[in-house]
Amino acid sequence: MDNRRRFTRWQIDKQVKVKLEGAETFMDCTVKDISFKGLMVSLAMKLHLDTFLKLTLALAEEVIMELEVWVAWHKSVDGHNLYGFYFSRIKDPDKEKIYQFIRKFYPEQLIKQWWIGTEPKIIGGRAMEDHRIFQRFNVKYPLRFLEAASGNEGIAYTKDISARGIGFVTPQPLSVPMALEMWLKVPDKGEPFYTRGEVAWSKPINESEYQVGIKLERPDLMEMARLLRTG
Repeated sequence: MDNRRRFTRWQIDKQVKVKLEGAETFMDCTVKDISFKGLMVSLAMKLHLDTFLKLTLALAEEVIMELEVWVAWHKSVDGHNLYGFYFSRIKDPDKEKIYQFIRKFYPEQLIKQWWIGTEPKIIGGRAMEDHRIFQRFNVKYPLRFLEAASGNEGIAYTKDISARGIGFVTPQPLSVPMALEMWLKVPDKGEPFYTRGEVAWSKPINESEYQVGIKLERPDLMEMARLLRTG
């Protein structure tokens, strides 16, 4: 499976609560793994394959989501029903809830899985003062992105960054305009830097790489200062 179709699946194996549409109460459910594309669950009850369900999933007391899923596959393991659910519709705030849930309860999963296939490298300047942040600086960070419309995921590395935009190199072509969610791995032992933007231009560098220019949705001076301090 190429990078365009590969999604990070966080292995959590956590007992949670789920309520199907029309049900009056929640029931126990074990989420084996979860991603922005779907989840694998273990349930006591049997479900019909190739059907769409509406459900409420409570990953934690403060992480509750209303989801629409497609029951894609089923198998029986040790007397339990294991299902593959794919999100037929998931809102952007719910993607952020999933990410924040993993960051809070399973931070080791971010370190273990999120950056597989990237090489952390950094080049370029030193700490910069705030009034220089709108300049473009040559820094090289591993980057993950998610195509907002299709849900396709990809990897890249940055070439330059400013408060208004990001330039990066990726092995896959991206169309213009395309909305992206992005996570940059910053070598300061903090959390990945999350931002949103739109593909402003894209051009091939060679047979296997494309250079892409991103216009950020909104400038974040505090986070940009953090990026440049570690650059």
